Amino acid sequence: MNRRSDFPLLAMNPGLHYLDSAATSQKPRAVLDAIVNFYETSNANPHRGAYDLSVKATDAYHGARDRIARFFGVSDPATLIFTRGTTEAINLVASSWGGANVAEGDEIVVTGMEHHANFVPWQQLAIAKRARLRICELEPDGTVKVARLAELVTKRTRIIAFSHVSNALGTINPVREIAAIARGAGAISVCDGAQSAPHLAVDFHDLGVDFYAFSGHKMLGPMGIGGLIGRRALLEGMPPYQTGGDMIEFVKDADTTWNVLPHKFEAGTPNAANAVGLAAAVDYLAAIGMDEVRRHELALIESAMTRLSAIDDLHIYGPGPAQRSGVVSFTLGDVHPHDLATILDGAGVCIRAGHHCAQPLMRRLNVPATARASFYVYNDESDIDALVAGIMTAKALFGPAHV
Repeated sequence: MNRRSDFPLLAMNPGLHYLDSAATSQKPRAVLDAIVNFYETSNANPHRGAYDLSVKATDAYHGARDRIARFFGVSDPATLIFTRGTTEAINLVASSWGGANVAEGDEIVVTGMEHHANFVPWQQLAIAKRARLRICELEPDGTVKVARLAELVTKRTRIIAFSHVSNALGTINPVREIAAIARGAGAISVCDGAQSAPHLAVDFHDLGVDFYAFSGHKMLGPMGIGGLIGRRALLEGMPPYQTGGDMIEFVKDADTTWNVLPHKFEAGTPNAANAVGLAAAVDYLAAIGMDEVRRHELALIESAMTRLSAIDDLHIYGPGPAQRSGVVSFTLGDVHPHDLATILDGAGVCIRAGHHCAQPLMRRLNVPATARASFYVYNDESDIDALVAGIMTAKALFGPAHV
């Protein structure tokens, strides 16, 4: 699979080795064209006008929702709520469902690998409600042991929140098993899908979770749009997250009634152009086939881990290739990851360095930061060549005292 030519930014920069797709992905021409086409041919406010252009915009917006829902195996498109991304989607559940259903003395379970966006909202909900936040510690290989998580669940557990794929380790978590634990305890399961939606075949109903959050910009789509997929009964029972605009049914002087799903949770002017762009992104991925996406990334991960493991004083964090998605986090001796990233940047290699918005995980790894290379559909072996060469340059520059 060599799709670099489909991505204008990469095609125009042949010396660039982009290995930071876990932060945000590059965009194929098909997505850029879809966004431009909307603004050139259909730009009007959806739902607001009776004129033809507004109807066209409304049709494009709802059509995009149908296509994205189908990509995630969602049988009821109205249960796909558009948000700005994973962070807003998780905050929506924490604020709306959590605010209405979590009480003093209740418990919320998370894992020690969570991104801040799937940790802090639950931490703050627990503080506000005087509930207890319980953290499932990780195994030495950076995985979650289902039995250990189950031991934390009690009759007071209301929420189990966890990532499908760790953004810092690449670990693929056993979603169905964790969802079953939540269901058996009468709790809800909230799955952070930011790192799984771009890389794995996802069927919402098959996963068995109550809520699944994702971000468009990590899966070839535009920034500023993502979604929350939820069970209809739960969404219908939740109070609105924001008020105003099209989420209204009737406004009386004393009170207001709410619109039906999905509008109830989509206050304000819809992000129609980006919805159309995200629909083009999932169409692009569907044309490749998510099984093929996984096969391609697994081959790259296996190669990268083999070659990086051969470098003296380089330590890789997380499980083996079969249990991880397209992420390799590592440290090189006592060279700070930021210094390593700067040297790699000089060779045209883009990696992430830092705590990856996962400070609780970094504490558990006993490191302040790691370097992270992440792979996607436009990467190939030449990107690994450049990564390894850049690391060897860093070793030569810093010398044996550091590595």
